[in-house]
Amino acid sequence: MAATIYDVATRAGVSISTVSLALNSPSRVKPATLQRILAAADELRFVPKAEAVVRARRGVRRIGVMAPFTSYLSFAQRLNGVMHALRAESWEIVVYDQESAANSIPSLASIPLTNTLDGLLVMSLPIDDESADRILRQKLTTVLLEVQRPGFSSVAIDNAEGGRLAAELFLRRGHTRFAYLAEAARVPNRVLGVGSRLDAYRDTLAAAGHALPDEHVVYVPHGIDAAKQATHALLDLADPPTAVFAYDDLLASGVLKAARERGLRVPAELSVIGFDDGDIAEHLGLTTIRQPLEESGEIAAQTLVARLTGRQRSLQHVTLKITLIERET
Repeated sequence: MAATIYDVATRAGVSISTVSLALNSPSRVKPATLQRILAAADELRFVPKAEAVVRARRGVRRIGVMAPFTSYLSFAQRLNGVMHALRAESWEIVVYDQESAANSIPSLASIPLTNTLDGLLVMSLPIDDESADRILRQKLTTVLLEVQRPGFSSVAIDNAEGGRLAAELFLRRGHTRFAYLAEAARVPNRVLGVGSRLDAYRDTLAAAGHALPDEHVVYVPHGIDAAKQATHALLDLADPPTAVFAYDDLLASGVLKAARERGLRVPAELSVIGFDDGDIAEHLGLTTIRQPLEESGEIAAQTLVARLTGRQRSLQHVTLKITLIERET
């Protein structure tokens, strides 16, 4: 027999009304209690009654967009693309902010399980197995942006191409000592986009006869100061790098700050490449890998609406092109 709300309440050790509140207004439930209820629902593979889901969804025309908006300026451009795609469609957009793209969404707890959304866009956030199963079980149509996972449509970029472009530019400039700076992820084995920037960067350098030592690959919290401190540590090595590829433009700006504090000439003594080509890159004159931020949001929204309206029934996987933008670093 299918699990009921009574079963979930018993398993979680709470009242039925608390389970109902967790399903409909999760933000009003204490985090520890919410996690216990969601764990019980997952263990029991609980699905709200189909008729209740239909009533909640009927005529809503509401799409949720989940991303680390306040931590990464580039997501505002992606959201602009989403809004542009939906402007003529009369869809309401509900924004869910997350702290970091390096962390998983442990429960998607900010989204009601009764599916008061018609669809969901998840941008650059890795989804744990339990949350993925829950989304599929609830039949909440979801499109992933910059993240790929079986069972979901996705819009991605070719990260491996980004790694190759960065390495090739450094090689053309005559560098022989390299480093890579990335945001520390608390989620192992997360898959972003197509391929790995680091793997392609390292392989391209190796093909040219240059190693990328493990001590030259540094993971830091997402922030300018953390990137600056990590760069100082790299430059203190006995054989310091002269070329640093950063996972995004914000980390690259931390590298530039460290170079300035040391009085190093950029790019003569230290070359730097970022990723994204947001506003900060142009302001700093940063050489970077441009990804189509606004276009990616627009295509993700179009893909989601096509699935919701039945115009596209099969899963779609779109890979967008990236471009090397040479500036002053």
